[in-house]
Amino acid sequence: MAQALGLGVIAAIRERFSSLQRGFIFLDAPGGSQVPDEVGDAVALTLREASANMGALYETSRRVGEIVHEAETRAARFLGCRPHEVIFGANMTSLDFTLSRTAGRNFAPGDEILVSSLDHDGGVAPWLELAHDRDLVVRHVELHDDTTLDYDDLESKLSERTRVVAFAWASNAVGTIVDAQRVCSLAHEAGALAWIDAVHYAAHEPIDVAQVGADVLICSPYKFCGPHLGIAFGREEVLEGWRPYKARPAPTTPLGRRFETGTPPYELLAGFNATIDYLDSIGGLEAIRPYERELGERFLASIPDRVTVYGLPGMEGRVPTFLINVDGVPAPAVAQHMADRGIGVWAHDSWYSLDLYRRLGYDDQAVRLGFIHYNTADEVDRLVSELEAV
Repeated sequence: MAQALGLGVIAAIRERFSSLQRGFIFLDAPGGSQVPDEVGDAVALTLREASANMGALYETSRRVGEIVHEAETRAARFLGCRPHEVIFGANMTSLDFTLSRTAGRNFAPGDEILVSSLDHDGGVAPWLELAHDRDLVVRHVELHDDTTLDYDDLESKLSERTRVVAFAWASNAVGTIVDAQRVCSLAHEAGALAWIDAVHYAAHEPIDVAQVGADVLICSPYKFCGPHLGIAFGREEVLEGWRPYKARPAPTTPLGRRFETGTPPYELLAGFNATIDYLDSIGGLEAIRPYERELGERFLASIPDRVTVYGLPGMEGRVPTFLINVDGVPAPAVAQHMADRGIGVWAHDSWYSLDLYRRLGYDDQAVRLGFIHYNTADEVDRLVSELEAV
């Protein structure tokens, strides 16, 4: 059973982060989380004591081989798949470009890709570029006014020409969650691949790719207290039908390694292993989820009337990521006010969610903030106080 994240547990968790000991309040988790010291130590130790490549007969080579094997095993447990279905890469966007190009070898002119209007452009641009080169069609699935996905519109746009339905499981801008199981089921009924950007979702909710029916899913540990790295799941039956872009002498087994290009970042894989061990030690996402939702509910219940929250008004159907504006105060001024008072939030225009940006209707920029499990109720209260003062 997952342990509850009470005050004492949160205090002990925060002690494991050097970056949290300096008094600054990090409410910028939607752009990337802080990292516990043990993850940095694992990266540094690998650079010091296991700087080698796989395949040799000496000790450091064996160590990096063990690191890769352990990373595949941990990633499989985190995603709910098998180790040979795991693919590592530089980041989500790089993996998306690589795997979309690989899948696209089998597409014909006029074939269609559906993407969500909620998506980060890292999940859209790869398909637009592939469509440009292969004469494909990319179509956007509409949203309701509250930023939830219009499943009826999705169903109406599916056809015998649909090859992929690509979507973000949770919005990196407004936090809205998509019913992934429903989308995957609709995609499969049309004979299409279900392709999930889980970068933002993976930081806040447990993942089970088999349960939702994903064919491809990509996420990034830097959102859940790990290093900058990309992790993909590819369903075995799908991967076996693809011909990878690959240097010919490079390893082709296990299956997922066929789609990895170049030498793996062994030190970052060691950091990822330490990240999963850290999450396990605090009860995993099953323990994290209810605590983070409490923080989100505390924020929504206490924000001043002058603050506009875009998207869903409550915590139902979202992760604790919020896009806001303060009436009469430009977003960059709000972010600067917060930074001057030791609180980290961002101001930006699109948040890389280009189609969503056009629908929200704010001028110029908005402020994004979000909570993760190392944040505290006191930090939420401090944020609200400063929003009142701004």
